[in-house]
Amino acid sequence: MDIKQSMREILAAESRAVAQIPVTEGYEQAIELIVKHVHERGGKLVTSGMGKCGQIANNIATTFSSTGIPAVFLHPSEAQHGDLGVLQPGDVLLLLSNSGRTSEIVALVELAHALYEQVPCIVITGNNDSELARRADVCLWTGGAPEVCPLGLTPTTSTTMMTVMGDVLVVNTMLATGFTREEYAKRHHGGYLGEKSRR
Repeated sequence: MDIKQSMREILAAESRAVAQIPVTEGYEQAIELIVKHVHERGGKLVTSGMGKCGQIANNIATTFSSTGIPAVFLHPSEAQHGDLGVLQPGDVLLLLSNSGRTSEIVALVELAHALYEQVPCIVITGNNDSELARRADVCLWTGGAPEVCPLGLTPTTSTTMMTVMGDVLVVNTMLATGFTREEYAKRHHGGYLGEKSRR
């Protein structure tokens, strides 16, 4: 096996997939929802996903929190056992599911809207014709590129695209809210980034 050649192929495949993520007005709509409900009205962003998508959703939540948008990760299974109580009327949901059919995430939409019908839902998915996509107020489609996994199963390319899409949301929300280096420093008291932000 030629690992260097395999690496080149994987890098090329994932780079193509990221470059082909559809650029749509959905991003503007998603950012407007986050800015209005969280930055202006004092709600928070609640992210969720199952498995690998959940890890990406958690990462997106922590990045948003560090850049001026209060955000929490809600595990979709735990939501069914009381953790849904973290959701409040002024919040925004950001849900990740590559298939768009993840049962725990579909159930979370139903439970959330039964609690607070007005809570808007943003979905990042690889299937824009799925039940979850149809239930979303804003659907952000990855483009559905195949996984680089030799089995075509392991979340690889899909999680890369979702991570990049999360970065697009974070960075553009920072620009929309005028988030400053000084505000960043207030949220980073330790470590290299904290020191760098205060220089």
